[in-house]
Amino acid sequence: MTSARDSVLVISAHAGDFVWRAGGAIALTTSRGGRAMVVCLSYGERGESARAWREGKNLQEIKAIRRAEAEAAADILGAEIRFLDAGDYPLLESQELVDQLVHVYRETEPTLVLTHTLVDPYNGDHPAAARMAIQARILAQAVGYEAPGAPLGAPPVFSFEPHQSEMSQFHPDVLLDITDVFEIKRKAMESLPAQQHMWSYYTDLATRRGVQVKRNAGPNLGISDGTKGEAYMRHYPHVTDRLN
Repeated sequence: MTSARDSVLVISAHAGDFVWRAGGAIALTTSRGGRAMVVCLSYGERGESARAWREGKNLQEIKAIRRAEAEAAADILGAEIRFLDAGDYPLLESQELVDQLVHVYRETEPTLVLTHTLVDPYNGDHPAAARMAIQARILAQAVGYEAPGAPLGAPPVFSFEPHQSEMSQFHPDVLLDITDVFEIKRKAMESLPAQQHMWSYYTDLATRRGVQVKRNAGPNLGISDGTKGEAYMRHYPHVTDRLN
């Protein structure tokens, strides 16, 4: 899924989403010499920072806490990170935000885009982020769109796995073996104590997806017990000259 030539763009609704859902893909990319850019549309300050609110922190303090956590996680994963501070719960879609994403697309020229599912009945911020990510990709491809840089090609877009996949119409068609970098992902997760309850959930999920990686890879690829995995769903067809 990744190589040294890759430039992966991850569009995350909140400060922690990219770690739980795509930390393995990010770490694989950077470990192979590729570039990973994470864009956090918000800090998750209102809806995903309950612990800090209960501790009596105010809004600006919580934003600072979540920013520092996300920066630490990105550093562990080897990724660059930007924050658009668009607010959460709700994350409101706007042409201004889409335009900012178009600029990021043109600047980074991603070979791969990772974002949320278009359906999530538990968190409207996630589909909002996905819609803006896809709309920005379309606009970044347009020759006449006014933004610096050359028109974008057609990087594939994948949804990473939501928290409750069966409720979000998530039907994975790509299983990624992240065994070699799972400890890096786990370390990045542990840099997000504001959502400590997610650590075990996404460790367990990586184990379950790892079982599926091994089963679907077949017996001849040397995939061992203890494999860890992440699951993704394509938004556009895979183009190839060979079926395998």
